[in-house]
Amino acid sequence: MVRTVFFDMGNVLVHFSHERMCAQIGALCGQDAAEIRRLLLDSGLQWDFERGRLSETDVHERLQSAVGRPLEFDALLEAVSDIFWLNESIVPVVRAVQVSGRRVVLLSNTCITHLNWVRSRFDVLKGFDHLVASYEAGAVKPEPGIFQAALAAAQCDPHECFYTDDIPEYVATARTYGIDAEVYTDTPTLIAHLRRRGIDIGGV
Repeated sequence: MVRTVFFDMGNVLVHFSHERMCAQIGALCGQDAAEIRRLLLDSGLQWDFERGRLSETDVHERLQSAVGRPLEFDALLEAVSDIFWLNESIVPVVRAVQVSGRRVVLLSNTCITHLNWVRSRFDVLKGFDHLVASYEAGAVKPEPGIFQAALAAAQCDPHECFYTDDIPEYVATARTYGIDAEVYTDTPTLIAHLRRRGIDIGGV
């Protein structure tokens, strides 16, 4: 029996665009999006942010140094974060899982800035029993630390957990921990996965 359901955030609960993020930061500092991608993503800066190794202030200072000009802090946070839109189809599915009495847990590679943005603008995370975020776990998927944190938050055995993520590598890694997991492709397919596991989601 499934007692805990883990949901990934990016491209499951909400969609996002790194291209939009790079373009918005570029517009703020007079650089093209390709250069911002190099400075932020290709360099690993964003992934260190998502591992919790860097604060918002650290990232602000590093980007200012990299582009050689001052950047207004709040404007940078908005440029970094205004990249999400709700996956409206999944909201009733999440609510149905919650109503079924199962524990619902976020399992996401994300930085504090992105998580705060999503929580402040969408209700999709409302009522989650726990938020396992990489920046707090000190590890990003598929690293062991974040899955260990997720299993601690599950409050049940791994085989009693179900996890969905849009990235096949992360799903495969979850299975090595004994977690039942499926790749998220679209909401109707997820509904079918849940129903096969005895989770009643009503007329969604």
